[in-house]
Amino acid sequence: MRLSFLPILVLVWPLAEIAGFVIVGRAIGLLWTLGLVAGTTVLGGLMLRAQGVHLLKQLSALGRKGEVPGQMMVDGAMVVVASILLLLPGFLSDIVGLLLLIPLVRRGLWSLVGKRVVVVQTGPNDLARTGRPAGHPTSPDASRGPVIDLEQDDYRRDPTSPWSRADRPKD
Repeated sequence: MRLSFLPILVLVWPLAEIAGFVIVGRAIGLLWTLGLVAGTTVLGGLMLRAQGVHLLKQLSALGRKGEVPGQMMVDGAMVVVASILLLLPGFLSDIVGLLLLIPLVRRGLWSLVGKRVVVVQTGPNDLARTGRPAGHPTSPDASRGPVIDLEQDDYRRDPTSPWSRADRPKD
Protein backbone atom coordinates (compact mmCIF):
# COMPACT_ATOMS: atom_id res chain seq x y z
CA MET A 1 0.00 0.00 0.00
CA ARG A 2 1.44 3.34 -1.09
CA LEU A 3 1.20 6.16 1.46
CA SER A 4 0.57 9.62 0.18
CA PHE A 5 3.33 12.13 0.82
CA LEU A 6 1.01 15.05 1.60
CA PRO A 7 -0.57 13.79 4.87
CA ILE A 8 2.87 12.92 6.23
CA LEU A 9 4.13 16.38 5.28
CA VAL A 10 1.14 18.05 6.96
CA LEU A 11 1.88 16.16 10.18
CA VAL A 12 5.67 16.49 10.19
CA TRP A 13 6.03 20.10 8.98
CA PRO A 14 4.63 21.82 12.14
CA LEU A 15 6.75 19.58 14.36
CA ALA A 16 9.85 20.50 12.38
CA GLU A 17 8.93 24.20 12.64
CA ILE A 18 8.57 23.91 16.43
CA ALA A 19 11.91 22.10 16.64
CA GLY A 20 13.43 24.90 14.56
CA PHE A 21 12.10 27.51 17.00
CA VAL A 22 13.58 25.62 19.94
CA ILE A 23 16.99 25.15 18.31
CA VAL A 24 17.28 28.75 17.09
CA GLY A 25 15.91 30.10 20.38
CA ARG A 26 18.55 28.23 22.36
CA ALA A 27 21.32 29.37 20.02
CA ILE A 28 20.56 33.10 19.74
CA GLY A 29 17.96 33.84 22.43
CA LEU A 30 14.26 34.55 22.54
CA LEU A 31 14.27 38.20 21.42
CA TRP A 32 16.53 37.58 18.43
CA THR A 33 14.39 34.58 17.43
CA LEU A 34 11.22 36.65 17.59
CA GLY A 35 12.96 39.43 15.67
CA LEU A 36 13.95 37.01 12.91
CA VAL A 37 10.42 35.67 12.65
CA ALA A 38 8.94 39.18 12.56
CA GLY A 39 11.54 40.31 10.01
CA THR A 40 10.89 37.46 7.60
CA THR A 41 7.15 38.01 7.96
CA VAL A 42 7.49 41.69 7.03
CA LEU A 43 9.88 40.79 4.18
CA GLY A 44 7.44 38.17 2.88
CA GLY A 45 4.52 40.61 3.00
CA LEU A 46 6.43 43.30 1.13
CA MET A 47 7.65 40.81 -1.47
CA LEU A 48 4.20 39.31 -1.91
CA ARG A 49 2.72 42.72 -2.58
CA ALA A 50 5.48 43.80 -4.97
CA GLN A 51 5.84 40.50 -6.82
CA GLY A 52 2.09 39.92 -7.03
CA VAL A 53 1.51 43.31 -8.61
CA HIS A 54 4.52 42.84 -10.92
CA LEU A 55 3.27 39.40 -12.01
CA LEU A 56 -0.23 40.72 -12.72
CA LYS A 57 1.20 43.58 -14.81
CA GLN A 58 3.35 41.18 -16.83
CA LEU A 59 0.46 38.77 -17.39
CA SER A 60 -1.76 41.65 -18.47
CA ALA A 61 0.86 42.93 -20.92
CA LEU A 62 1.38 39.46 -22.42
CA GLY A 63 -2.39 38.95 -22.64
CA ARG A 64 -2.78 42.18 -24.61
CA LYS A 65 -0.06 41.00 -27.01
CA GLY A 66 -1.78 37.61 -27.34
CA GLU A 67 1.26 35.68 -26.09
CA VAL A 68 1.30 32.68 -23.76
CA PRO A 69 3.23 33.58 -20.58
CA GLY A 70 4.78 30.12 -19.99
CA GLN A 71 8.08 30.26 -18.08
CA MET A 72 7.56 33.85 -16.90
CA MET A 73 4.32 32.79 -15.23
CA VAL A 74 5.96 29.82 -13.54
CA ASP A 75 8.82 31.97 -12.22
CA GLY A 76 6.38 34.58 -10.96
CA ALA A 77 4.20 31.97 -9.30
CA MET A 78 7.21 30.44 -7.55
CA VAL A 79 8.29 33.86 -6.28
CA VAL A 80 4.76 34.45 -4.97
CA VAL A 81 4.85 31.04 -3.23
CA ALA A 82 8.27 31.96 -1.79
CA SER A 83 6.79 35.20 -0.45
CA ILE A 84 3.90 33.33 1.15
CA LEU A 85 6.35 30.91 2.77
CA LEU A 86 8.30 33.86 4.16
CA LEU A 87 5.05 35.23 5.58
CA LEU A 88 4.47 32.06 7.57
CA PRO A 89 6.13 31.93 10.97
CA GLY A 90 8.83 29.29 11.08
CA PHE A 91 12.40 28.84 10.00
CA LEU A 92 11.85 25.77 7.82
CA SER A 93 9.28 27.60 5.67
CA ASP A 94 11.65 30.61 5.55
CA ILE A 95 14.48 28.43 4.28
CA VAL A 96 12.27 26.91 1.56
CA GLY A 97 10.99 30.40 0.67
CA LEU A 98 14.51 31.82 0.41
CA LEU A 99 15.58 28.87 -1.74
CA LEU A 100 12.67 29.53 -4.11
CA LEU A 101 13.95 33.07 -4.59
CA ILE A 102 17.12 31.73 -6.23
CA PRO A 103 16.58 31.48 -10.02
CA LEU A 104 18.77 28.37 -10.33
CA VAL A 105 16.65 26.54 -7.73
CA ARG A 106 13.44 27.61 -9.49
CA ARG A 107 14.73 26.31 -12.83
CA GLY A 108 15.80 23.02 -11.23
CA LEU A 109 12.42 22.60 -9.55
CA TRP A 110 10.64 23.38 -12.81
CA SER A 111 12.77 20.82 -14.66
CA LEU A 112 11.59 18.19 -12.15
CA VAL A 113 7.92 19.20 -12.00
CA GLY A 114 7.45 20.75 -15.43
CA LYS A 115 7.24 17.40 -17.21
CA ARG A 116 3.94 16.71 -15.46
CA VAL A 117 2.40 20.12 -16.14
CA VAL A 118 0.43 20.74 -19.32
CA VAL A 119 -0.14 24.34 -20.35
CA VAL A 120 -3.34 24.63 -22.36
CA GLN A 121 -3.95 27.47 -24.74
CA THR A 122 -7.58 27.68 -25.71
CA GLY A 123 -8.98 29.33 -28.75
CA PRO A 124 -12.27 29.38 -30.60
CA ASN A 125 -11.82 25.82 -31.92
CA ASP A 126 -10.15 24.34 -28.82
CA LEU A 127 -11.67 22.27 -26.09
CA ALA A 128 -10.92 24.05 -22.80
CA ARG A 129 -10.57 20.86 -20.74
CA THR A 130 -8.06 19.02 -22.93
CA GLY A 131 -6.49 21.57 -25.23
CA ARG A 132 -7.30 19.34 -28.20
CA PRO A 133 -9.54 20.45 -31.06
CA ALA A 134 -13.17 19.37 -30.83
CA GLY A 135 -12.82 16.92 -33.73
CA HIS A 136 -9.66 15.30 -32.37
CA PRO A 137 -10.10 11.51 -32.04
CA THR A 138 -9.03 11.51 -28.36
CA SER A 139 -11.26 14.42 -27.43
CA PRO A 140 -14.00 13.45 -24.95
CA ASP A 141 -16.63 15.08 -27.16
CA ALA A 142 -15.44 13.40 -30.38
CA SER A 143 -18.20 10.77 -30.23
CA ARG A 144 -20.96 13.35 -29.81
CA GLY A 145 -20.51 14.95 -33.21
CA PRO A 146 -20.39 18.62 -34.13
CA VAL A 147 -21.59 21.33 -31.78
CA ILE A 148 -24.45 23.45 -33.07
CA ASP A 149 -24.72 26.86 -31.46
CA LEU A 150 -28.29 28.18 -31.45
CA GLU A 151 -29.61 31.62 -30.66
CA GLN A 152 -32.81 32.17 -28.67
CA ASP A 153 -34.87 32.64 -31.85
CA ASP A 154 -33.48 29.48 -33.50
CA TYR A 155 -35.44 27.00 -31.37
CA ARG A 156 -38.71 26.55 -29.53
CA ARG A 157 -40.00 24.08 -26.96
CA ASP A 158 -42.61 21.56 -27.92
CA PRO A 159 -44.95 20.97 -24.95
CA THR A 160 -46.21 17.72 -26.51
CA SER A 161 -42.74 16.19 -26.61
CA PRO A 162 -42.20 13.22 -24.26
CA TRP A 163 -38.94 14.85 -23.16
CA SER A 164 -40.75 17.96 -22.05
CA ARG A 165 -41.59 18.05 -18.37
CA ALA A 166 -44.88 19.60 -17.36
CA ASP A 167 -43.49 20.77 -14.02
CA ARG A 168 -40.65 22.71 -15.67
CA PRO A 169 -41.02 26.50 -15.28
CA LYS A 170 -41.83 28.40 -18.45
CA ASP A 171 -39.14 30.66 -19.93
